[in-house]
Amino acid sequence: MKPIEVSSPQAGVGAVSLIHTDDSAEHILQFSGAWVQGSAIAVPVGELIAEFDSAQNPRRILLQTRDLAGWDSRLPTYLIKIVDWCQTRGIEVDASGLPEGVQGLLKLARAVSERAGARRSAQTVPVLAKVGKAVLAGLGDAKGLVCFVGETLLASAALLRGKARFRLADLLLCIQEAGPDALPIASLISLLVGLILAFVGAVQLAQFGAQIFIADLVGLGMAREMGALMTAIIMSGRTGAAYAAKLGSMSVNSEIDALKTMGISPMEFLVLPRVLALIAMMPLLTLYANLMGIVGGAVVTVSVFDVSLVQYYNQTLRAVHVPDFAIGLGKSVVFAVLIATAGCMRGMQCGRSASAVGEAATAAVVNSIVYIVVADALITLICNRFGV
Repeated sequence: MKPIEVSSPQAGVGAVSLIHTDDSAEHILQFSGAWVQGSAIAVPVGELIAEFDSAQNPRRILLQTRDLAGWDSRLPTYLIKIVDWCQTRGIEVDASGLPEGVQGLLKLARAVSERAGARRSAQTVPVLAKVGKAVLAGLGDAKGLVCFVGETLLASAALLRGKARFRLADLLLCIQEAGPDALPIASLISLLVGLILAFVGAVQLAQFGAQIFIADLVGLGMAREMGALMTAIIMSGRTGAAYAAKLGSMSVNSEIDALKTMGISPMEFLVLPRVLALIAMMPLLTLYANLMGIVGGAVVTVSVFDVSLVQYYNQTLRAVHVPDFAIGLGKSVVFAVLIATAGCMRGMQCGRSASAVGEAATAAVVNSIVYIVVADALITLICNRFGV
């Protein structure tokens, strides 16, 4: 044999030697040194393949080891590229001279071929095609929403007739999750919103010595708008996403299909309790948020400006009336229906994979916030139009 040393073994270096035998139809690759994470590779695989290309291609290549200090995934990864190159040129590869572990990893890597289309190539999609896909997706979502709302109305009609099939324990559990369990986060956010409203209003009102009217700003803002809106946003991210994730997981595990097989309507058994729980809890959470927001405004007004707590309380009573609270409570009921609809709809439409559950939860939150903002704008316009 006439050896041609492509590299020589060194301490902490993975080395490889290319040996040409007397028979030009057969070449030997000997691997030595340390082929572990962190060690240097004396000859990159690209240079070794270039060495093969410069010589006459053999019909057979033997892979062997000599004085191998250690190996991990670096050695099989290196070898796989060589084997792939040999297969493209019809060269036989003999790996019997490698350690058994390396041979096993090579066989495992070559056992299953890469699925066609697994690697996505970057393609430029025309703008018109993107617009068309977006329009079709929007029409599909609208159709799904109409169908889901119709099924929910049918389930509600069955409830009014006393024929809806769901467990009272499930309803009570949903009420607990949507109500008492949401109090800590609702308290924090509402208190901070009241503080922010008070500070924002105080910056302007203090210039005219009208700090007392901070109570009007905070009270009306929380009662008519911010209390219901912030509570709805909190519940969309907390409860709406939870509904989508739970129902999506049930869809992945075929539990919804099992209910249908047993003749139980998923809309009555799963969706209806969640809708009722949100409708029942959202007005109460909104009232609580209004209270916490007014308290937050009082903290700022009393501690920073020359306004006593009694003055703030009396001014709030003069500014905020029952119709103002009624508008906020009405909004909260509408928001509750929208959040429950978005969360349950995305959960019921969830695919059959684990990633689809996350996508359903994300879509539920996005849809809920969009529905809430649009509904809030419409209700506000209607109230202003009728002078409410």
